[in-house]
Amino acid sequence: MSVVDIVKYGDPRLQKVCETVKDFSVLPDIVSNMYDSMYEAEGIGLAANQIGIDLNLFIIDIAHTDETDESAEFVNSKIIGSRGELTFTEGCLSVPGVEFEIKRPEFIILQYQKLDGTMHEKEFGGLYARAIQHEIDHLNGKLIVDHANSLAKLRYKSQLKEIKENASYHYSDLINNNGATRF
Repeated sequence: MSVVDIVKYGDPRLQKVCETVKDFSVLPDIVSNMYDSMYEAEGIGLAANQIGIDLNLFIIDIAHTDETDESAEFVNSKIIGSRGELTFTEGCLSVPGVEFEIKRPEFIILQYQKLDGTMHEKEFGGLYARAIQHEIDHLNGKLIVDHANSLAKLRYKSQLKEIKENASYHYSDLINNNGATRF
């Protein structure tokens, strides 16, 4: 399909809780664009709001690891259980060039739907669990910056400011002369 620009830190679309998917017929084209955009940005996961779409939808592809050999799509996801704890360095396509040490559960139980609407419940661990939690944070309006302490943020102060200023500029480009937002 096509590559879509990744929404950056500072854009208000990343700060809201995404809407529940009700119309599954629109998902194949959106998912195709998400994969194209994620691969172009060299990521392993992408939430719909990272390409400006307000839906509880994300994709993961860690096929380059030993954990799995296929990509996956998750709709209307919710973590219903977790155990363990692990700290690991995370980056984010919406906050390019910035990495923080983030503590997350090592294992999660996820309730979700597939693109055909079927319900599933599954336990995930390792990198897969971490990627899922990262994307679910996006769907809930939270970024890696929100997990970082003040000292860690200070290290990236000028970089975060620049990303935010550029995101605000691009967001303002979406506002037409009548003050209406174009998405």
